[in-house]
Amino acid sequence: MTRIISGAAGSLTLGVPDAGTRPTSDRVRESLFGALDAADIVDGAAVLDLFAGSGALGLEAASRGAASVDLVEKAPRAAAVADRNARTVAKVLPGTPIRVHRSSVEAYLRATARTFDLVFIDPPYALADTELARVLEMLAPRLAPDALVVVERATRSGAPTLPDPLQYERDKSYGDTTLWWVRPQS
Repeated sequence: MTRIISGAAGSLTLGVPDAGTRPTSDRVRESLFGALDAADIVDGAAVLDLFAGSGALGLEAASRGAASVDLVEKAPRAAAVADRNARTVAKVLPGTPIRVHRSSVEAYLRATARTFDLVFIDPPYALADTELARVLEMLAPRLAPDALVVVERATRSGAPTLPDPLQYERDKSYGDTTLWWVRPQS
């Protein structure tokens, strides 16, 4: 089990899929969202959580004032858990649209016309760098001009390969996990 750390839904317990996912630890989420809140990135943002698993990253953003949250998860069991978690959080945040998409990330990005301000990408550690690069390339046209993409990967994987419209802003390691902050080029 994991929980929403702060905000309107703070301390709500979230379910976690029984297998096949690697939830972001509370410590990493707390640090990440402290930095996002300090930079005033979450409040009012259209948020996309790719490879959502339980949906904890997107739902934490909803709790902290995101305008909308879309969770994308392909695995049926994980998507079902994300859906239950989304319904639990939505009860506390009835005005915030929270949508769960049972889809592959690539299919979702091909189909959507929406634009996002904040995107979390937390793929399985086994996802090849070429596949992650393809996701980033497909995502780039869906980003607002000042959007932020946070990519979470195993530290040993190294920095993701970025397509031309994206650039690194910073990174932070937490043991075997590293977060890369990526933005559209200005």
